[in-house]
Amino acid sequence: MEVASVAHVGGQQDGCVPGFQVKQYQVAYSGPIQRGQPLIQVEFDDCAGNKDVEFEVSNPSFHVNRDLYVVPHRDVSYSGPIMFIHGHSAHADDMAQVDITGPPPRSLKDILDLGQMLPYRTKRSLLVPPVIVTENQRASFPKVIGRSHVISSEKSGNHFFRLTGPGADQDPKGLFTIDIDTGDVSVSRSLDREDFDSYELEVSISDFEGNTVEGPALLLITVIDQNDNRPIFKETRYTGEVLEGSPTGTTVMTMTAFDADDPATDNAALRYNIIRQSPDKPSPNMFYIDAEKGDIVTVISPTLLDRETLPTTTYELEIVAKDMAGSEVGLTGTATATITITDKNDHAPEFTHPLFEAHVHEGMTGVVVNLTVDDRDDPATGAWRAIYSIINGDPTQSFEIQTNPDNNEGMLSVVKPLDYEATASHTLFLYIKVENEDPLVPDVGYGPSSTATVQVTVLDFNEGPVFFPDPLTVTKMENIPVGSFVASLNATDPDILQIQSIRYTILRDPAGWLSVNPVRGTVNTSASLDRESPYVHDNKYTAVFIATDNGSPPATGTGTLVINLEDYNDNAPYVVPSVARVCEDAHDMNVAIVGGRDKDLPPNAAPFKIELGKQPGLDKTWKVTRVNSTHSQIMLLHSLKKANYQVPLLITDSGVPPLSNNTEVKVQVCVCKKNRMHCSSAHSHSASLLVLLATLLLTLLCICESLHLA
Repeated sequence: MEVASVAHVGGQQDGCVPGFQVKQYQVAYSGPIQRGQPLIQVEFDDCAGNKDVEFEVSNPSFHVNRDLYVVPHRDVSYSGPIMFIHGHSAHADDMAQVDITGPPPRSLKDILDLGQMLPYRTKRSLLVPPVIVTENQRASFPKVIGRSHVISSEKSGNHFFRLTGPGADQDPKGLFTIDIDTGDVSVSRSLDREDFDSYELEVSISDFEGNTVEGPALLLITVIDQNDNRPIFKETRYTGEVLEGSPTGTTVMTMTAFDADDPATDNAALRYNIIRQSPDKPSPNMFYIDAEKGDIVTVISPTLLDRETLPTTTYELEIVAKDMAGSEVGLTGTATATITITDKNDHAPEFTHPLFEAHVHEGMTGVVVNLTVDDRDDPATGAWRAIYSIINGDPTQSFEIQTNPDNNEGMLSVVKPLDYEATASHTLFLYIKVENEDPLVPDVGYGPSSTATVQVTVLDFNEGPVFFPDPLTVTKMENIPVGSFVASLNATDPDILQIQSIRYTILRDPAGWLSVNPVRGTVNTSASLDRESPYVHDNKYTAVFIATDNGSPPATGTGTLVINLEDYNDNAPYVVPSVARVCEDAHDMNVAIVGGRDKDLPPNAAPFKIELGKQPGLDKTWKVTRVNSTHSQIMLLHSLKKANYQVPLLITDSGVPPLSNNTEVKVQVCVCKKNRMHCSSAHSHSASLLVLLATLLLTLLCICESLHLA
């Protein structure tokens, strides 16, 4: 075979399309091909220099050399009617077909000598070349797109072609069909590469009994892309920020669009462009977008990218993405980019006035003046928010200054009341400094306008009299005579530059025990002081007085008098409990433990002395024994019948002089059965037992007289 004339089927489109620039080649057969003799030169371009392109030839006797010639490794008598060349790299993946025309070979052995077509058939007598179909074909359908061949003797009349696999007898069913006699493969409707970019089916030859005679062989149908999808941005609106003064070329944001077409073709090769900038001042081309990457960068110089001088801080860009590598016939998609010029602290805050004035009444607190500043930086940022400080003129720390978050003003307040009379000069000068929360940029500093003076004038005010000491504490014995001196109040008028008189009155005297001289302020008793009164708490009685000057208008002040009351033995002790119970047949003669109580304080209270009353005969039935300094034990000396008895007791405290109290304890003698006490509800018998003793004596006398008469 000699190299014959070549007919090119196909051609190159405008721009670079990765892959074979010619898809189908024809070579006229003219005899055997010698080793190293070029068969044909193919045209392949991966649009990246063809550095790493690899080729595979369906006939292993051939390869593609560096000059893109198809060359045999050895002498080849006949290559077969069709060869396929697969070229691929990182940038392209494509296939071309070589048709050999001329007289047929003499024998099947010449065709199958080297086992060519192995990638495309499983039996040597069945040839199934791959098929390439363009998507979106127009009617009418069906359309023949390829043919399966029998290379051996002609197909017998009782044999037929079969097509199986996805797209034939599997979903999507009926998309492809095969002529059972000729092997022609047809497509039944338009294809969409974005649904399936290829189909793998199998072709076989069967007899009417269903037996496979040849095959199956792989039929690969590749769907060629058309530019039928527009670029679509992931978002309709993008937002980004760039700091004012940023260098030219600063990346702001990246716009990304997606094209569903074949990424290996120009159909999905996108190019980006800015078609509108709003506003277009100070330049209509403040930003640039990388046509391939979609990166938006600044073009404007750093000095012009000044947030404070730009007409707006927000710019809107309309971005267009176009496929077909940006050619005129490309499809487009649009999106909007909103870019905000953010602030940096390149302007120091400045006071609107070098001097502020404030007038403050003595004794008052709160805000006295608002300090105003100008700052050209972005409001509500640390570059704009002000921090104020007092740098001089406030040695007593009577002032503080805080920032109003709404308007950035400095609120100067008095936190310690000022005293008009205590200062020789009634005008104060405070020196204030203002700074930002964020530090200034290196080339900007705080100037003289960042400081100001506040002139504070202190105004006199009629202040109320002040008691000293407050509270005034004195100690007095309770029950001192009415009219006794208690204390002398001392109130002075802070308005020392004015001559004013003071009068005293009682504001609160809970028990009504006191009186006050309105001029001298002396306090005397008007009733007896009682330490045990409910108005006394923790031995202290508290009264409040008012001092009023004769200023215009009059001013008042209050002072507290606390009287510590010492105890006087004026309360007799008493015994608790007042009732006790005991069983009439009890073996334990202990009736009860009683204790002493006294409203007075030690040493006018405990220890107590508790003893039986002085009535005769009590000691024959009752006994009182001391337990401790406050309690004693009452005991029975013999059993008593069920009744109520009154036991007289005498209790004496330890005061000087001591106080005693005669009292009685009711003792109920009860019948006790099954842990229950049945007590008498009758009146108590006098525990003096005088009646009992008289009865006993009378009985004894009668007995003695009877014995004597006998």
